[in-house]
Amino acid sequence: GAGGINHLAAEMLKSMTGIRIVHIPYKGLGPALTALLAGEVQLMIATLGSSLPHIRSGKLRALALAGAKRSSSAPDLATLAESGVAGYEVDNWYGVLVPRGTPRGIIGVLNKRIVAIVGSEDVRERFAALGFETAASTPVRFADYLKSEIAKWARAMKDAGVTPG
Repeated sequence: GAGGINHLAAEMLKSMTGIRIVHIPYKGLGPALTALLAGEVQLMIATLGSSLPHIRSGKLRALALAGAKRSSSAPDLATLAESGVAGYEVDNWYGVLVPRGTPRGIIGVLNKRIVAIVGSEDVRERFAALGFETAASTPVRFADYLKSEIAKWARAMKDAGVTPG
């Protein structure tokens, strides 16, 4: 949809390369993928996890990954940066957030347990089968990452003329 990460990732690609892409808003990834599979649209930026079954079946052809590094789920697929779009990096990530004021001790315990779970071989393998990479962090590093992501996407929204709402 309008203003979502897929839309903004395409807008960022447009601004960095000068290519023309017309945004067609869909009500979610499912309808957008259906339109791509039906030939109603020519391309889309989607998560590897949502696209991987269609890529593996030969119904879709992946051109490049938007992230900073290649995926273990598709190691032969180059990144956009490797393909000549220097500085392009869009990672789809999930994080664990707690309310402001949560005691540091509780945050520390949560972080320790989450790092152990995310680092377990079983969890890594399950995520990899779905096209996702796992990564553990510290609360401070994650807070810094969030700040950089907020700044990056605020710029992308401004450049694309997208307003929150």
